[in-house]
Amino acid sequence: MNPSTFDRIGTPGQPWGDAETRQWRSRQVKHRDFANDVITAVDALRGSFDVEEYGAVSYDGVRYPFLAVRSRAWRDDLPVMVVTGGVHGYETSGVLGALQFLTQHGHDDDGRANLLVVPCVSPWAYERIHRWNPDAIDPNRNFRPDSPAAESAALVRLLSPLADRVRMHIDLHETTDSDETEFRPSLAARDGKAYEPGEIPDGFYLVDDTEHPQPAFQQAVIDAVSKVTHIAPADANGMIIGSPVVAPGVIRYPLKQLGLCAGITPARFRTTTEVYPDSPRTTPQECNDAQVAAVRAAIAYALAHQGD
Repeated sequence: MNPSTFDRIGTPGQPWGDAETRQWRSRQVKHRDFANDVITAVDALRGSFDVEEYGAVSYDGVRYPFLAVRSRAWRDDLPVMVVTGGVHGYETSGVLGALQFLTQHGHDDDGRANLLVVPCVSPWAYERIHRWNPDAIDPNRNFRPDSPAAESAALVRLLSPLADRVRMHIDLHETTDSDETEFRPSLAARDGKAYEPGEIPDGFYLVDDTEHPQPAFQQAVIDAVSKVTHIAPADANGMIIGSPVVAPGVIRYPLKQLGLCAGITPARFRTTTEVYPDSPRTTPQECNDAQVAAVRAAIAYALAHQGD
């Protein structure tokens, strides 16, 4: 989809209203099946994990459950490690990487940490390979209790009781070519603004927290992922997607202020991964493996530095 597609919804220069949002929604097409891809995979884990439905939404007569996978040997005296994927439904390796981690390494730290994994925060968007929910809202700018996005509000409710017990939260994302060809043009059209082209970085990078940076933690994750896939270089201006590179493959955002998923809890160690699946230097499986490597490194670092 190209930028001109969005120019045909509403009036250029004016934000969308309800009518424009409904028009946009009517054009969204289901490309894959959440039940087959995610629910089936989660059901296969029920023999050794606890699975919780922490909410649900119904869109156009279809019900989408929100599913969380927890350590069966949950202990209140252990730190909690949170892994989230599929906040943006089109970012496939976030979903598949979370599921792969559970299958291959979900019991690696039994007795040392409680694991809580939400593989697919946005099921409707997963099916339509889209960034937004059906109301043209980006969940990853709306993680707060009064969120207009049901997907975001439900996850905030799930994590709120854990609060200070969450030691690490890693949120699995991708940066794709479609960010420039489809999603940033759609954002500009929705908000009545001019589309300004950007540059997609070739490789993996992380988003640290501006307010509570943890450079050694970010470096540990970068080091682990670099063994699996390549790390994104800075552009000619020393930036990645418009933000200064503070260390190889690392930028910073104010996570809580922006309403981003990794900022839901006050976890000391938190980060957002960004894999680039459209690179000619990688494969879909390598992207999944990179997400798994990032999760494992993040948990290992958080456990090794509990007393710091």
